[in-house]
Amino acid sequence: MINHTVRAYRPDESLPREEQLAWKLAAVATDPVPVPAEVTEMVINRFIDNAAVAAASLSRKPVRAARDQALAHPRTPGAAVFGVPGRYSPEWAAWANGVAVRELDHHDTFLAADYSHPGDNIPPILAVAQHTGRSGADLVRGIAAGYELQVDLVRGICLHEHKIDHIAHLGPSAAGGIGALLGLSTETVYQAIGQALHTTTATRQSRKGEISSWKAYAPAFAGKAAIEAVDRALRGEGAPSPIYEGADGVIAWLLGGPEAVYTVPLPAPGESKLSILDTYTKEHSAEYQSQALIDLARRLGPRVGELGKVERIVIHTSHHTHFVIGSGAGDPQKYDPNASRETLDHSIPYIFAVALQDWAWHHERSYDRARATRPDTVELWQKISTVEDPEWTRRYHEPEPAFGGRVEVLLADGSTITDEIAVADAHPAGARPFAREQYVAKFRALAEGVLTTADQDRFLDTVSRLDRLTPAEVANLALPAGLPAEPVTKGIF
Repeated sequence: MINHTVRAYRPDESLPREEQLAWKLAAVATDPVPVPAEVTEMVINRFIDNAAVAAASLSRKPVRAARDQALAHPRTPGAAVFGVPGRYSPEWAAWANGVAVRELDHHDTFLAADYSHPGDNIPPILAVAQHTGRSGADLVRGIAAGYELQVDLVRGICLHEHKIDHIAHLGPSAAGGIGALLGLSTETVYQAIGQALHTTTATRQSRKGEISSWKAYAPAFAGKAAIEAVDRALRGEGAPSPIYEGADGVIAWLLGGPEAVYTVPLPAPGESKLSILDTYTKEHSAEYQSQALIDLARRLGPRVGELGKVERIVIHTSHHTHFVIGSGAGDPQKYDPNASRETLDHSIPYIFAVALQDWAWHHERSYDRARATRPDTVELWQKISTVEDPEWTRRYHEPEPAFGGRVEVLLADGSTITDEIAVADAHPAGARPFAREQYVAKFRALAEGVLTTADQDRFLDTVSRLDRLTPAEVANLALPAGLPAEPVTKGIF
C-alpha cells in the first residue's frame, strides 16, 4: 500500500491531475490486477449477505416505495429488481435493490476514521453488469474495486467529525467499481468519481435525531448517482476539478479546512485489491457498534436475573459508540418508546435493554411497537446510559480494533455485575466468526417465508459460482419472490 497525502490547494498552486486523489482512486479502480481467490470467496459471501437482508425487507414500506419508483422505468435489456419480474433501467434497479439491502441495517460494515457499509456498492455494480451484459468475473472485479476504494477512503478521511454523511465515500467507490466492471479508462473513471463525490456529499442529519427511512435511501441514492455519473463521463462530460483538493473543494469547505491534511492508503500499481477481507458483517439487525454489546447483553441476561432489581446500567465504551448510538448523542429520541425503527436501531440504551431481557435479538420482533412500549422495557431502558472511556476509544483505533465496551449493572441490593466484550461474536476475531456456512444460514433464515426452498437453493447454487457465471446467468441473478409488478404507492411517475 502507498500512503497518499491529501490537502487543499490555493488557486495559485499547481496540482497536476495525476496527483489528485480522484485520479489516484480511478487508477486503482482501473488497474487490471487479478482478483485473488480469497477475495472472490468473500465477494460471494457478501453477495449472499446482501440477498438475505434484501429478501427479509421486500414487504417493508420504504422498500415498496423504492420498488414502485423503479417499476415506472422499464428498460431493455435493463436490470432485475428484487422480487418482481421484468427489467428496469439500471439506475432505478440499483435504487430499489439498494434500499432493500440497507433497510434493516443488517449487512456488512467497516469502521476506521469513518463509518461505512461497503456492501452498498453491490446493487449499483450488479445493475450495470446486468444491463451491459457483463460476466460473473467482470462483476467480481467491479465489486472488489468498489470495496477497495470505500475502505481506503474510510481509513483515511473522517467525514462524521464534520457532520458529513458516510455516503460521500460511497459515491466515488461505486463509480470506481462500475468503471472496473466495464473496463473503462482511468480518465473516464476520474471524471465519474469527481461527479459522484460532488453529488453525494450530504449532512449526517439522516442519522441524527428522529431518524427516518432516508437512512436506507441515502446509500441507494449514492449508488444511483454513481451510475448516472459514469453514464455522463462515458458521454465525455467532466467533473469539478480538483474535487477533493480545490480551493472551494470538499476538504477546504466541507471537511478539515484549508490547513487540513489527510493520508489515504491505496494499493500500489499491480497490487491486489484485498480490502474486502478487512470488512465484517452483522449477525444482528442494528447499527454495527451495537453488535458486540448485543452479544454481551445476551450473555449477561441469565446472570442479572430478575431485571426489576436493576438500579442502573452504565456502558463504558468508545467515543464513536457513545456519541453516535449512545447517550452522548444528546438525542432524546433514543429514549422515546414511540421513536421510529430507524431511531431505535441507533439507540444502544434501547437495544441493550431488549437484548438483556430477551437473551436474544430479532430483526422484526425486537423492534415491534408493542415490544418498544412494554412498560418493564421502558423502565429498564431509561436506566441505561453510556460514557466515553479513553481506553475503549484507544482500542477502537488500534490496528485490530475493539468495538465493544465494559458494562456495569448496579442492582438494588448494592451489588454490581461487571463484564466486557471487545468484538462481536460474528467478527473475524470473535467467538463465532462468520464463514460461508453462517452466511448461508443467515440467508435461509431471512429468506424463509419470502422465497421457496427451491428458489433459495437455485440462488445459492448460482451465486456460489459467481466468478464463473456467463452474462446470461448474471442477467438472471435476482430474488424471484413473485411480488406483483404493479405499483402500490403513487407519486409523480
